[in-house]
Amino acid sequence: MRAALFQMTSGIDPAANAAAIAKMAARAKSEGADMLLTPEMAGYLDRDRQRAAGTLKPAAEDIVLAAVRDAAAKHGLWIHLGSIPLKDERADGRWANRSFMIDDKGQIRAHYDKIHLFDVDLATGESWRESSVYGPGEQVVAVDTPWARMGFSICYDMRFPDLYRALTNAGATVLLAPAAFTVPTGRAHWHVLLRARAIEAGCFVIATAQVGHHADGRVTYGHSLVIDPWGEVLLDMKEETGLGFANLDLSRIEDVRSRVPAIANRRKISEEVSLT
Repeated sequence: MRAALFQMTSGIDPAANAAAIAKMAARAKSEGADMLLTPEMAGYLDRDRQRAAGTLKPAAEDIVLAAVRDAAAKHGLWIHLGSIPLKDERADGRWANRSFMIDDKGQIRAHYDKIHLFDVDLATGESWRESSVYGPGEQVVAVDTPWARMGFSICYDMRFPDLYRALTNAGATVLLAPAAFTVPTGRAHWHVLLRARAIEAGCFVIATAQVGHHADGRVTYGHSLVIDPWGEVLLDMKEETGLGFANLDLSRIEDVRSRVPAIANRRKISEEVSLT
């Protein structure tokens, strides 16, 4: 499988973001890619919630999703839309942070809402409350593609190995982790977390990232990665925008798992702990 990763600096204009993805879909296909993958919040990245509230749409009306589906069909290319923010999708009124897998006919094969939401108060006075605007997903999702069964996650999810255990128990062998990581946490944790997810699962990990200075004022880390089941980094896009390519030899999965059979050796563990 040949993967094309689009490392983006998404802004606050959905039409411009959609056009950029469509352009990269054409290039990815021309360079032999089987699938194009985009970051979290590929269609719209804006921490001004009042402005975002006037821009976001439900999935059926979202211009980015429509443009990506059209591009997939036009170029005969599978596209993993890392995520887009959507409103009017939840009964509780909160927005959804949703990934989509779109096939080469432009059909949506699966979607996933981010389960783990980043809520924290820092000693610096900085506070993040993702759950005040976004509702958490409730369903672990994997999807079959012509190359492998792929498991969904988004950004902060990568800190919760139970999610990946569930995905690999369901047969996923490629783990998708689109993100918009901050620079400090990226420098400290990005590579080590993603390599750990690949190693413990004996899976490929594809983590497509946002990068650079965004229109809403934030700065993201970049370093989109493709990691093989042994933990070897096949692609690191550093801080460059644009496309990066990686060829995944899926026979590598069985090779690694035969040497380190962690999946086969798993046991169900009780959550009850004996304290002595």
